[in-house]
Amino acid sequence: MRVARTASYAAACTSRATEAAMEIHPIGVVRSCFGEKFAVPRQPGLCPDAWGELVFAEPFRSPEAVRGLEGFSHIWLIFGFHETADKGWQPTVRPPRLGGNRRVGVFASRSTFRPNGLGLSLVRLEGVDSDRPDGPVLKLGGLDLIDGTPVFDVKPYLPYAEARPEAKGGFASDAPAAMEVTVAEPARKAFACLPERSRKVIASVLALDPRPAVQTADEDRIFGAGLCGHNVRFRISGERCEIVSIERMDGSGLND
Repeated sequence: MRVARTASYAAACTSRATEAAMEIHPIGVVRSCFGEKFAVPRQPGLCPDAWGELVFAEPFRSPEAVRGLEGFSHIWLIFGFHETADKGWQPTVRPPRLGGNRRVGVFASRSTFRPNGLGLSLVRLEGVDSDRPDGPVLKLGGLDLIDGTPVFDVKPYLPYAEARPEAKGGFASDAPAAMEVTVAEPARKAFACLPERSRKVIASVLALDPRPAVQTADEDRIFGAGLCGHNVRFRISGERCEIVSIERMDGSGLND
């Protein structure tokens, strides 16, 4: 009898939750140094020098809405995987950290192919710019979001409650290893002309090997990534990444 009551209660709760489903709308959009999905770090903080900003939509563009936020060093962004939202979700996925050939449950991963297409990212708050015509604008660092990402909410990070040094990381318990990044002769002048932060972003992103896991065996292929307003072309051989060319792009990604 207890099982029957439990099942009935669970069914009732599920029904009420379905009826209470809510419609949410973006409060703003991220402008980012990452102009496209390819090569974006797979987790926040892996590229500390990555930068961007959150520009609020007009209904939420109020200094009052961010009052007190400047006292926090980090914030949570609840965002949407807008480039894959129309592709639906899958109960199992193949995480890159497992080489792309082992499956785990979608809820045991941070895959973009989720039932509601929502993501959660912890980023550094570098400042609140209230003097811009479209202000207040949140200046962000260490982010892993593509340019144009819609944001649905912002919450301050609370170290006393959310920093858990004893936590276990499952199959992704350690940070990915970084490889050596070099610049080929034809690309050295263009690389040297970039702002220092752009150079750091490009180097740290490529050091993490942004290639899809299923394509890591193709060492002759040249890949391209939209980084810091530039098309950066590179190839990877073994544990070494070589930048072969850098060309400026127009209107793609946030420039330094």
